[in-house]
Amino acid sequence: MIRRREFITLLGGAALAAPVMARAQQGERVHRIGWLTAQREASLTPFLAALRTAFVDFGYDEGRNLTIEYRFGDDNIERVPELAAELVRLPVEIVLAQGAAVAVIAKLRLPVPVVYVFSGDPVSAGFADSLARPRGNMTGLTFMAADLNGKRLELLRETIPGLRRVAIVANPAHPGEHLERAYTQEYGRQLGLNINYFATTTRDELDRAFASMAKDPPQAISLFADGFAIEHRQSVIDFGLNHRVPVVSGWPVFARSGAIFTYGPHLASSYQRLAYYVDRIFKGARTTDLPIEQPSKFEFVVNLRTAKALGIEVPTSILLRADEVIE
Repeated sequence: MIRRREFITLLGGAALAAPVMARAQQGERVHRIGWLTAQREASLTPFLAALRTAFVDFGYDEGRNLTIEYRFGDDNIERVPELAAELVRLPVEIVLAQGAAVAVIAKLRLPVPVVYVFSGDPVSAGFADSLARPRGNMTGLTFMAADLNGKRLELLRETIPGLRRVAIVANPAHPGEHLERAYTQEYGRQLGLNINYFATTTRDELDRAFASMAKDPPQAISLFADGFAIEHRQSVIDFGLNHRVPVVSGWPVFARSGAIFTYGPHLASSYQRLAYYVDRIFKGARTTDLPIEQPSKFEFVVNLRTAKALGIEVPTSILLRADEVIE
């Protein structure tokens, strides 16, 4: 990992005294922003499309008064400092950061505002004092809201008659995971559920969790959504199918991979919301004036094909509430 001192060397002195952005021939200012992620472009295509649409709604058109410089790490987090340095040297006015790249960028302390979309808790990650008080020059959106785990437990209990035992599979290294875990365990107790917790930060730990669960399978698995869960989602879902245990999680990609349902933030809306932050900063707002937002719109995806494979009859009341049903 490149340290901050090495990062500053990458920038070069000229970047810190960059000229004012060019203006369009009509005299309209052309804003230039950077997009930075450690992921591959294909994994974010629909969300970037949603972001571009939102920029148009705010009056920013790529090719007219907005230029977006895209940088993708292609699943290599080690590339983030180098890509960030490239964007600052161009220069860009704002960096939009996504996913695991956000924590890396926080350590670099870029000389331009950073607006992010992050799956973890910014406070636990150390780059916000509270959601209302962003730290430094970073603000944005988080997908995390611990109470969503309670909603998933309610939906599970409604779907599976006699539900008593639920396993949590989660990565304790994900910022804020402890908040989700505590909420799920407490809410589970209120619902009369026995919650078993399996910490999985590595593939070996995940395999050990599988071995333990196989001895006495739970009635359902709640898989906390993060990058590790995305990477190993098929293994968890296949384990569930093989042991006739439904898996639930927070993002639609899990339902489309075979989880029985997902309930969580409407991801496209969160990406669209980034345009609001950018517009406010262009108009003079400071990042510290823009509180970090949690999800305000949600989506519920049910995989009826998985339910049938597990012999579970999903109640009509559940199907009527679903935003998407996979058949």
